[in-house]
Amino acid sequence: MTSAGQLVAPFPLHNQSGTDRFKMGDSSSDTDFQRRNTIDHLHNELSKLLQTAPSGKAAVFEKEFSGFERLFQRFLLESGSAIQWEKIEPLPQNAVIPYDKLQKPEDPSTIAHMLSKLVVVKLNGGLGTSMGCTGPKSLIQVRNDLTFLDLTVEQIEQLNLKYGTDVPLVLMNSFNTEEDTAKVLHKYRGRKLRIVTFQQSRYPRIDRETLMPIAKTLSAHSLEPWYPPGHGDFYQAFSNCGLLDQFLGEGREYSFVSNIDNLGATVDLNILQLLLSQQSAGPDFVMEVTDKTRADVKGGTLIHYEQKLRLLEIAQVPKQHVDEFKSISKFKIFNTNNLWVKLSAIKELVSQNAMKLEVIVNHKALDNGANVIQLETACGDAVRNFSGALGINVPRRRFLPVKKTDDLLLIMSNLYSIQDGVLLVNPERNFPTVPLVKLGDNHFAKVREFLKRFGSIPNVLELDHLTVSGDVTFGKGVVLKGTVIIIANHGDRIDIPPGSLLENKIVSGNLRIMDH
Repeated sequence: MTSAGQLVAPFPLHNQSGTDRFKMGDSSSDTDFQRRNTIDHLHNELSKLLQTAPSGKAAVFEKEFSGFERLFQRFLLESGSAIQWEKIEPLPQNAVIPYDKLQKPEDPSTIAHMLSKLVVVKLNGGLGTSMGCTGPKSLIQVRNDLTFLDLTVEQIEQLNLKYGTDVPLVLMNSFNTEEDTAKVLHKYRGRKLRIVTFQQSRYPRIDRETLMPIAKTLSAHSLEPWYPPGHGDFYQAFSNCGLLDQFLGEGREYSFVSNIDNLGATVDLNILQLLLSQQSAGPDFVMEVTDKTRADVKGGTLIHYEQKLRLLEIAQVPKQHVDEFKSISKFKIFNTNNLWVKLSAIKELVSQNAMKLEVIVNHKALDNGANVIQLETACGDAVRNFSGALGINVPRRRFLPVKKTDDLLLIMSNLYSIQDGVLLVNPERNFPTVPLVKLGDNHFAKVREFLKRFGSIPNVLELDHLTVSGDVTFGKGVVLKGTVIIIANHGDRIDIPPGSLLENKIVSGNLRIMDH
């Protein structure tokens, strides 16, 4: 950790706020005193909050507050990103293994034994608000009336049925998703899988000016003073809830952790065999990466830094190097957030409070006008904490996230089919990459509005690039090929007639089909 005299504010502020008081300019002793005083003040405020905890809940909040205090201290005592651009080194030759070099296990009894060592964890803390939906994002219907959660359950159940195993599905919920997720789990009773849930930490939002929690009590029902601190909280929360020890006690060795909205993140037996190879102890941490395309230039990438693998995110990059970071020629891969992590290594790091994750500062303006700060961390950033960390360059089919309706259009199209809950690329697609789709936010961003604009999802097997802007609708049986751009200017409307074939076309102006 750097000394107090070297510290700078974690982010720039224009007004005289709490963090402004810690900018360089004071003597190091004064700065150090101010920071320590703030940390002590925060501890006292959290102690007061603990006194308001509902009966039987104090111990849970105390564990969470302990983690929050450690994060807050690092926020104050560390000078933003620890990455110095000139220290970034090329990846060593064997730091990232090509997926096609992995061996495929064939013997069913060997595969069953391997699966007995695995826990599948899905990060299920997010809401569907960015797509205009309420409740957990995992409950959005994405294909054939099936939700993200339905597809995940189907995948794990089919594994268990095929190999006679008991791979557990673990959902890390947030307080935003816990209740609604619990309501739907009953429909999976009787299925051939064990579903276990735990709730990630609930951290207090802090006032931007005072750097103190805005919450006044733990017994109030309002959720506004609280936030889930990002998926980097997985390691601590998984340990806190007791599941880490439980699965270690069952003889399980690895967790496969991924975002529940990544429909390509399925259990991969080739990777699992690499981890459990009898020839040598497997790596403690494996990050799946895949080749960058023009749609992924902002994605975090693996770098070699101070003799370790590190995850470099665009937020850590100095402005003068952003174009270099986005370059596909220099940084050719990006993180899929499909992670394979050894359980015993998690146990050791968490028990020693040795898990160091970069603090992500997220600014929020609440409905009441209050400006607050959320301190968060990312799951993949943990790579630097584990010995023998490794990257595997996987095919694009293992990265199929649905973040926007742009992605949903492809998932619902004839580009994919479903088998045992797994999305399979249509063999008639002759291109190695998926189409790049950009739909206008004003008319397509929300799922409900998006669905109304398609008589049926277009045929996109030969599509390379689709841009749609403005008030546009598609009739049934539309075929899109090559590059298609459709722009309806303000006040105009374009209706693509049923059965239309658009190949390398630009459509603009006003085209409306009226009923008669």
